[in-house]
Amino acid sequence: MTGPQRPTGPEQPAGPDPHPDAGPQATGPEQPDGVRRSGLRNPDKAVRGLGAGTMSLEALVLLLAIQPIRVVGGDLSGAAIGVIVALAVACVVLAGMMRRPWAWHAGTVIQGLLLLSGLLHWSLFALGVMFALVWAYALHVRRVILG
Repeated sequence: MTGPQRPTGPEQPAGPDPHPDAGPQATGPEQPDGVRRSGLRNPDKAVRGLGAGTMSLEALVLLLAIQPIRVVGGDLSGAAIGVIVALAVACVVLAGMMRRPWAWHAGTVIQGLLLLSGLLHWSLFALGVMFALVWAYALHVRRVILG
């Protein structure tokens, strides 16, 4: 086996290591001072990563969706392709700006614009519904972790 070995006898418990910040008062979801701890070392960074990952994935899916829509029979004009590329670029820009509080609101606007692009092709509306649900979940996780 590789790596250090931990003794598993009665002198040391065999379970996972406890959280380094967890003291005797950190057993429940809330601290005595009323602050809810998420168990994450840096909750802000984790939430930003979730938002950036969601936006990056959306940009990738939008760009990869152009060709299948054209092949399957979608009549995508040059303007429609331009709208899809513009939405993908906006998603990439927002992914890099998740530190700013307004970026979360802008991400919600992007979801609405993607739903509106369903007027260009029905499959874009389907993508809009899927990513709106994913974004709603990301906002929910953000609210739960950050309060």
